[in-house]
Amino acid sequence: QVQLVESGGGLVQPGGSLRLSCGASGSIFSIPVMGWYRQAPGEERELVATITTAGSTNYGDSVKGRFTISRDNAKNTVYLQMNSLKPEDTATYYCNARSANGAVYSWGQGTQVTVSS
Repeated sequence: QVQLVESGGGLVQPGGSLRLSCGASGSIFSIPVMGWYRQAPGEERELVATITTAGSTNYGDSVKGRFTISRDNAKNTVYLQMNSLKPEDTATYYCNARSANGAVYSWGQGTQVTVSS
């Protein structure tokens, strides 16, 4: 089972940018879908973005046009570039690896993103 470790979170002002990284302990080349999710206190975990092995992407409505997901199979890493951050983006961000039909292989431990002035 692949182990996932997120990094890159922190405190940023509204309108700022952050890039999150999700490093895998093994190859992600054959993992059908890699994704980012987030969970704010008292809220359910929600989809941020996913990317397939073919490079097809899908985004949650609240981040479309501001966030970009990418994967570097050679580095076994998935990235989430977050621009124009808003206070409502504050959450713990989690990376996951799953099959095409939704079966989750692994979750990371999460990285905290706080957007505040």
